[in-house]
Amino acid sequence: MRIVLDTNVLVSAFLNPRGTPANVVSLVLSHAVTLLFDDRMLAEYGEVLARPKLRIAPVEAAFLLSFFATEGILVSAPPLLSLDLPDPDDLPFLEVAAAAGADALVTGNTRHFASAASTIGVPIFSPAEFIDAWRSR
Repeated sequence: MRIVLDTNVLVSAFLNPRGTPANVVSLVLSHAVTLLFDDRMLAEYGEVLARPKLRIAPVEAAFLLSFFATEGILVSAPPLLSLDLPDPDDLPFLEVAAAAGADALVTGNTRHFASAASTIGVPIFSPAEFIDAWRSR
């Protein structure tokens, strides 16, 4: 399976290493699923994971970003101009998912993406929904 991960899933995985978002990240790290990304997403991951208030060890964040950059699939995504999202910073995730024909976009904020799900033709899952879908495939 090829997936796009919203940044909030990564943050949640670091903050609760035994939670469902961490299970999703573990699937990526074990090559059970493949991460799709673009440069904008990788930059956002790096910026957010480096925020001091999150207290994420820089070496751990650097490892994850390096893994994503080398083991994931870099996607060149054309703009989706017709989408109106509650958070414009979510647009790159949708664009990558649509351009690559992702099997899923995984986010902790499914409501932010609900209006675009039918437009891009990619399922939008919470981490728990994704784990359920992955197990049932």
